[in-house]
Amino acid sequence: MRERPHQKSTMPQLFGVPWDLLAILLVLAIAVPWRGAVRVRALLSRGELRSSERIAIYGSTIVFQWALAGVTAWRCVVDRWSLPSLGIGDPKPSITIFVGILLALLLGIVQLLAFRQLSRVPIEQRGRLGAVAQKLMPQTFTEAVPFFVLVCTVSICEEFLYRGFVFSLVERVSGGSVLAAIIGSSVIFGIGHYYQGRRGVINTSVLGAIFAAVRAWTGSLLPAVLGHFAVDIIAGLGGSRRAQDPSTASKPA
Repeated sequence: MRERPHQKSTMPQLFGVPWDLLAILLVLAIAVPWRGAVRVRALLSRGELRSSERIAIYGSTIVFQWALAGVTAWRCVVDRWSLPSLGIGDPKPSITIFVGILLALLLGIVQLLAFRQLSRVPIEQRGRLGAVAQKLMPQTFTEAVPFFVLVCTVSICEEFLYRGFVFSLVERVSGGSVLAAIIGSSVIFGIGHYYQGRRGVINTSVLGAIFAAVRAWTGSLLPAVLGHFAVDIIAGLGGSRRAQDPSTASKPA
């Protein structure tokens, strides 16, 4: 991906990065993982969540994500970043749409196969990631509706934040290195999912690297948004059923 020209920011800089954008990077790398870990630790220490509590978690996450993405977009505009530099646009429409659909299908199949394998593992052996899924995934249609809105929000906001903002920031700081941008944005994306435990961090880092590589190739966030949506919607709407305890899944209701 060729480097795109951009105007120099008028904001004070630290390590060659405008202070406001560096502050956002620190929020994504430190505050977001800490916040998620604290919330999930508290949830896991409790008993079964009520439907209203689960919906409230979805709602607060939706508000937080849009607020963080909105502030980030605002500061990028103030610092004169162009839309193409953030992966917003469609420089190769036909390729971008095709790659996005293909990526969503492939990741969707992988996710379904993973849940099929998970359904054979007893709940007590699924670790922290399984415990988080059991606690937070929607259990009823009433919960599925706000969860769908949550998935749309996360797909758009996280791709903008990590594959748009962080990717571009690392690329600029590293002197235009796309490899550094892919690795850096993927690592921070993985750390942002620290609440899922070590396996969750590794899985999301790898997934983030795939998204970042596709973003670098196409110059657009669209394929990553579609792929992200496919992974999360299947995890939520299909995971709660397939992740049932195998010792009870075959018993009649």
